[in-house]
Amino acid sequence: MRVMTWNLWWRFGEPERRRPAIRHVLREQRPDVLALQEVWADGDRNLAGWLADELGLHWVFGAGSDQETWRVRVDGGPLLRNGVAVLSRWPIRAEKAYDLPGDPSRAALSCLIDAPHGTIPFVTTHLSVLSGSAGRSAQLDWLARHVATLPRDGHPAVVAGDFNAMPESDELRRFVGELTVGYVPDQRLLDVWWFADPGDPGFTWDRANPHAAAWVAPSARIDYIHVRQSSHRAGRVLGAHRAATTAVDGVWPSDHAAVVTDLSD
Repeated sequence: MRVMTWNLWWRFGEPERRRPAIRHVLREQRPDVLALQEVWADGDRNLAGWLADELGLHWVFGAGSDQETWRVRVDGGPLLRNGVAVLSRWPIRAEKAYDLPGDPSRAALSCLIDAPHGTIPFVTTHLSVLSGSAGRSAQLDWLARHVATLPRDGHPAVVAGDFNAMPESDELRRFVGELTVGYVPDQRLLDVWWFADPGDPGFTWDRANPHAAAWVAPSARIDYIHVRQSSHRAGRVLGAHRAATTAVDGVWPSDHAAVVTDLSD
């Protein structure tokens, strides 16, 4: 099973020119389950819905309750929203969106995916960038506790998204329960990038991308796929790589690179 996560840079940077490039990358990578962040929705139009139709996938979308924070940053109407989405080759059910603690402009979307080899608990989210480590720590504490409530009797839970934090940060180490006591002490989450080529730093915010280079932030790995550690035969990490690391026909599809992993089924 191939899982992918990608921040699509909402309505910034000529979104209509970028849309075919996004589709190209997804057709190339062929994910079975896809987590998306900064997905735009405008009335009846939704980027996730368009991509799902183009790729033949099921989809669900969720957004935070405060959308004005996003709308003031672009020339958009009152129906414009920024949210997160899950696309899947298999049916999706029990979806629910939650405002993240301390920042109702950002959401977590939780659902169950009915794959042939079992039901997959799946969550995608987009953590705050301006609230700092303390704000993200509160959000990841909530997220870890939410994951702990998800079913444990089948495929291990998968959590994917843009966390806006580096792997060495206090909040990430506590989320995975590695090298320190986790937010949920008996829960360990495996970062799929631990199984990637050790020579690849895994930068998903990469100054090689001109959209990222326009900002002051250094190159960093801030996008993740985590799998809850389990003895179940499914959900074991077989490898990981980045995607969307170059322009497509002269167009960079997003300011972020994507993370892709293959899991056992």
